[in-house]
Amino acid sequence: MVSRVVFWTGFGFVVRFWQLGIEMRPFFNRKSLWAYPLFGGVGASFGYWMQGVDERQTKMLQERKAAILEKRARKAARQAAATATADAEGAVVA
Repeated sequence: MVSRVVFWTGFGFVVRFWQLGIEMRPFFNRKSLWAYPLFGGVGASFGYWMQGVDERQTKMLQERKAAILEKRARKAARQAAATATADAEGAVVA
């Protein structure tokens, strides 16, 4: 989780550098230093939100996978029972 938040914090700083580069303004102007923590904080909060999204999606996928595997197991059991019944009826008739 920390790596994702740190990455997006760095991305926020890079966005600020890119913005100042496009505007051709100095990177470290004393009057605009407040923006770096702001951009970093926005990036960090986005990374934290993305971590939550990832955890919720992973949980949902695991639940769906378990449900599908359970459904397949029930289907295989029904088919095995039907095959055993058909074999037993065929053995009695012959």
